[in-house]
Amino acid sequence: MAKTFPTQNFLNRELGLLEFNRRVLAQAEDASVPLLERLRYLCIVSSNLDEFFEIRVAGLKEQAKLGGLAAGPDGLEATQILKRLYAPTHQLIARQYQLFNEELVPALAQQGIKFLRRTQWNEAQQAWVKDFFMREVMPVLTPIGLDPAHPFPRVLNKSLNFAVELQGKDAFGRNSAKAIVQAPRVLPRAILMPPEISGCPYGFVFLSSILHAHVGELFAGMEVQGCYQFRVTRNSDLFVDEEEVKNLRVSLQGELPQRHFGDAVRLEVADNCPPAMSEFLLQQFELKAEDLYSVKGPVNLVRLMRIPDQVARDDLKFAPFVPGMPVLLQKKGADMFKVLRKNDVLLHHPYQSFKPVIDFIQQAAADPNVVAIKQTVYRTGVDSELMEALIAAAMRGKEVTVVVELLARFDEEANINWAGRLEEVGAHVVYGVVGHKTHAKMLMIVRREDNKLRRYVHLGTGNYHPRTARLYTDFGLFTSNEEVCADVNQVFMQLTGLGKASKLKHLWQSPFTLHTSILDAIRNETRLAKAGKRAHIIAKMNSLLEPETITALYEASQAGVKIDLIVRGVCALRPGVAGLSENIHVISIIGRFLEHTRIFYFRNDLAHDVYLASADWMDRNFFRRIEVCFPVLDEKLKKRVLDEGLKSYLKDNVQAWEMDCNGFWHRKTPARGAASCAQNLLLQELGQLQAVEED
Repeated sequence: MAKTFPTQNFLNRELGLLEFNRRVLAQAEDASVPLLERLRYLCIVSSNLDEFFEIRVAGLKEQAKLGGLAAGPDGLEATQILKRLYAPTHQLIARQYQLFNEELVPALAQQGIKFLRRTQWNEAQQAWVKDFFMREVMPVLTPIGLDPAHPFPRVLNKSLNFAVELQGKDAFGRNSAKAIVQAPRVLPRAILMPPEISGCPYGFVFLSSILHAHVGELFAGMEVQGCYQFRVTRNSDLFVDEEEVKNLRVSLQGELPQRHFGDAVRLEVADNCPPAMSEFLLQQFELKAEDLYSVKGPVNLVRLMRIPDQVARDDLKFAPFVPGMPVLLQKKGADMFKVLRKNDVLLHHPYQSFKPVIDFIQQAAADPNVVAIKQTVYRTGVDSELMEALIAAAMRGKEVTVVVELLARFDEEANINWAGRLEEVGAHVVYGVVGHKTHAKMLMIVRREDNKLRRYVHLGTGNYHPRTARLYTDFGLFTSNEEVCADVNQVFMQLTGLGKASKLKHLWQSPFTLHTSILDAIRNETRLAKAGKRAHIIAKMNSLLEPETITALYEASQAGVKIDLIVRGVCALRPGVAGLSENIHVISIIGRFLEHTRIFYFRNDLAHDVYLASADWMDRNFFRRIEVCFPVLDEKLKKRVLDEGLKSYLKDNVQAWEMDCNGFWHRKTPARGAASCAQNLLLQELGQLQAVEED
């Protein structure tokens, strides 16, 4: 029987996601953030909201169709949540465009980075635009007139489209009043005009402006009455019945193309779109008035993400940095196996380089004494040195086993392609366990030494993805500890073979022991507090949602346990409620890097237990995923995790936000001369910031 919890003790997940995006938008609002980075944050909010609609809103709409059952421990039904989301979502998006138009566009123009509006083009600019349209745009356009023979076309998810109002008859005597023009995805949404034409160092023209100016070329002899941008967001959650399919990879390959044509959940139109046309489009996509977002500017701000990379102005971006390297690995060509036989090695990304992880696999691939490599793959990207090294190892005859998670959201296609390439060279490729995503970050290398086999492992809190390792904060631990390696080997055996779960010595693993182990550790602190001893929990994660864990934290707070939570995204726990959670303090850090580490500290009567994990405290991580949580056993490394990963963040008063009991967040402000920024501090201590000269 499912456990029930008092609904008033929990905050709503979807409203929490909107609050998270408000905190990200605050980075775009912050004048102390470099200008081009502010534009990037604005685009990140749009990207986050796209996924919010594609997954969360789409899921709520599906639940509402099925009767609106309770969506979470807060007790709200899907229809209730949807109603509560509309107003704050519209407000958030309206603020985005206000910021873009009133602050960022003028500030960028002052720096010679301009968005050239159609109404302001001079003759030379008009000529350049016309030439670009005829050469690059018109050949790839397919206008579709709407009539009985040409019904409304299937519009791709998140694609740029134009609804065109026409007057007159075409060559066949047809008198169609409407047409749809779909902008191909191969075309950039902001085109850089040559400086000698634009009159500024960086002059960008929106594709929408180019199409507006020359859409008449597509409808010869007819008069264009109006041309309006629109974009539809669709349900993008793949449906694959894992209990029924015989081959998950083949089934997924068949499902992927349909992602572009799921049920519509949001319609965005330019603010010049008349009500009649908006209503027509809403009807075509079977949407309601509250699903319409009328915006002043490009309907897809995400596509402006490329602009900072096209502008060579380092003074308008975050200062570049060189990731540091642990002392043990600083020697060029360091033998990773020799180092790890003597010491565990901890990497703190992005402040420290991800290169040792790549070197580890590449050395293993080339080493004749290495007999086997096993690795989990969740997200690696389209281009990956790690995957190429695994392919090279398999080609050299080593036993290579890769557990590929095919259902890693939005990375399915890349993972399918890597799985195919690995199989072609003889690697063992498995897709984990039906019904459970493999989210653990594990790498194990088996090497023959002194006539016996020895194991080495790398365990991480983040993906094996070199690019995101420069953008996300994560820890990675290398060790040859025999007991830890034996635990990792057991988890791989579970993933690739059959049999009951074995008891592990050090690792906590979901869906078997992670949840109960976390609860036991929290309750142990509760017992210590009741016995009059000092008790303390510090936990850092992306999301905190699982109700039984939250309830255990409430009970610990009531017993007097001091609880500090660092939650980047959504937190369903209410902190600071008298008699319930007055000893719980929740902060969120939003800064240059995406906070991604999962760290759990339990004082445990001065034992100071420190764990790193791939899992958040969410139902899916505890019960529907393969996750590992691993201890930091070396005392020096344990202190590093405490100091770098937790204490420095708890002291932050620059990028930190505090959460109140109603789920609202308030930014900390440092006292004069007492500013402390964890990310900047760690960059200075572990990496090397490079000075940037202004133009």
